[in-house]
Order: sequence, then structure tokens, then C-alpha cells
Amino acid sequence: MKVLVTGVTGQLGYDCVRELEKRGIEVRGVSSRDFSLTDPVGMQNYMEAYRPDAVIHCAAYTAVDKAEDEPEICEAINAEGTRQLAMICRDLDCKMLYISTDYVFPGVDEAYYEPNDIKDPCNAYGRSKLHGEEAVLELLEKYFIVRISWVFGINGKNFIRTMLKLAETHKELTVVNDQIGSPTYTRDLAVLLADMVQSDKYGMYHATNEGVCSWAELAAETFRQAGKDVKVTPVPSSAYPTKAVRPKNSRLSKDCLEKAGFKRLPKWQDAVKRYLKEIKEN
Repeated sequence: MKVLVTGVTGQLGYDCVRELEKRGIEVRGVSSRDFSLTDPVGMQNYMEAYRPDAVIHCAAYTAVDKAEDEPEICEAINAEGTRQLAMICRDLDCKMLYISTDYVFPGVDEAYYEPNDIKDPCNAYGRSKLHGEEAVLELLEKYFIVRISWVFGINGKNFIRTMLKLAETHKELTVVNDQIGSPTYTRDLAVLLADMVQSDKYGMYHATNEGVCSWAELAAETFRQAGKDVKVTPVPSSAYPTKAVRPKNSRLSKDCLEKAGFKRLPKWQDAVKRYLKEIKEN
């Protein structure tokens, strides 16, 4: 089996390549430098030369606030770029695993979103990712759509790294407590995605570490496990206004994983513990 992983310089793409290599699967990771989602001809030539059996599409425009100022660029990468890649996968009879986001949902109330619940993104980034989903659904039969949230991994910036950096100079921090979701450790997620692309259990899935928390709770647990004496004061989102609206509810139901015979990811607290160990070792 040959797998192409887009977005190899990001947190998830990096860990997907590591996991597939560990399994002895031939894998090639590409970045925007050698596989630009805004260059359809370049993508076509690369795919025809490499001829993968599956693509794990991690690459995306992820600057959520910036996307409000340049929605066309965000749409060109996340929606049109994904559409072009899906067409190539269709023509080459190649599986495609598209990484999507909790941001496709309206993010209100307190219910857990099921994969087929009504979508209504509250920002430009969410709309672009939803349009990417729609392209995959329209064009492919051999597809996996996997929605994730609150990502952290060894190869890049994330909330946990930011908190640890702030802990070096602060004894008290105010952190938002009215946005609820599930952290996703890319090392855990990569195991699941590798299992998926080796299967034919096509469809739409949610995949995060188990359990939910607020950003304030995630910060507090990070400091506790890291042995940092930092007080976390919970505040509402209104205390930190941002250009893009963030969903208050990012709870994703993972029943779909068990129904398809896939293992749920470990609890988020356990993921934080292993991630802190990985940071220390690196």
C-alpha cells in the first residue's frame, strides 16, 4: 500500500507519516512547497507520478481569524483545493481521507453533534471546511471524512504549548471557560487514521480524545500535570473578543467509531500526560 499525506509540516500530517512508517507502509508526506492546493496541474502531475492507494488530506488553511479578512484565499485552499484533489483521487481510484472540523456545526446548546446533524458554520474557516466536505461527498465513493477539534501534537504550535510558555512568566492566567470541546492528540489520532485507510469502512466520523472540557479546564490540567504553580481564572469568551466567532459547543459524538469497529481514542487527560512526556523527551 502507498499513502500520500498532505500537510506533513503540520502537527497531524507529521504524526500520520510517523505512524504509517512504523507500520511498514510506504508513505510520502508533502507540504505546500511541493504539493500546492492552489495548483491543480501540479497536484495532478504529482499524483499521477506517485500513484498512491490512499491520500490522508491534512493540509488546510487554519488561520481562523485571518480567514475573516481573506475568505477567498481560505476557500481556495480548503474548498477548491480539496475539490481538485478529490477529482484526482476519483480518476486514479484512490481512497481519500479528508480531515474536517467541529467548526462545520453551529456550536450552540450542549448536545453532542452526530456526524449527520445540521451544519451551520459560524465563521469563514468553518464554511470553507464544510465546502471541502461537500466536494468529497459529491465526487467520491471511497472516502473518509473525519472531524476533529482542539488539536495538539509535537510538530507545531498549539494551546498546550502556549500555556506552558506563558507559565514561564505568569503566576496567574485568565482562560475562557464557556467554550466546551474535546482535545485531540495527533499521535492518538494518527493511529486511528492509519487503521481507517487500511480498511474499506468508508463514511463520516468524529474523532477526538474521550471526555470534554473547557479551555480553562485544559489549561488547569496542563499546569497540574506539568507541575506548574499557575492559577487559572475562568472568564467568558466576551473577555477575549476575536475577529472570528468561535463555537461555544464543540462536543462531538464518537458513537460512529464503535459502530464501524474502530477504537475510541484514550481520555484527554491521559493524552495530555503522554504529550507532556513527549515534549520533555524532545
